[in-house]
Amino acid sequence: MKNCSLWQHLPRWLIGGLLYGLLEIIHHGHTHWTMILLAALLCIPLDLTNELMPWHLPLALQGVIGGLTITAAELLAGLILNVWLGLGIWDYSDLWGNLWGQICPRFALLWCVLAVPAIVIFDWWSYLFGCGERPRYRLI
Repeated sequence: MKNCSLWQHLPRWLIGGLLYGLLEIIHHGHTHWTMILLAALLCIPLDLTNELMPWHLPLALQGVIGGLTITAAELLAGLILNVWLGLGIWDYSDLWGNLWGQICPRFALLWCVLAVPAIVIFDWWSYLFGCGERPRYRLI
């Protein structure tokens, strides 16, 4: 299997950011442009982790790995943007189980759920643009 070039990855990261922004608008009624950019940037570790996962891993487990990857990236981004730079883009301090107000179990679970369709989209994108195998999945 050959790897995708940066130019084949970039559109899916941008689309991921735009789709996340749309989800925020649907859920909250608004979003901030930084959230779209951040979501696009968070697609990078998800996408790269996805490329390393073997096909025999159940899709549910791929979603958990992807969601935890997003959560780790969100923690790093939050510590830089919210804590170090003081931008205050998000704050989970009032949510149960939060870590420094930057991540929490509720959103970690949401990322695991959202990672599944993102993984499937990334896999099919790779296949359709000639830089990946035809996707095949096991659910559990």
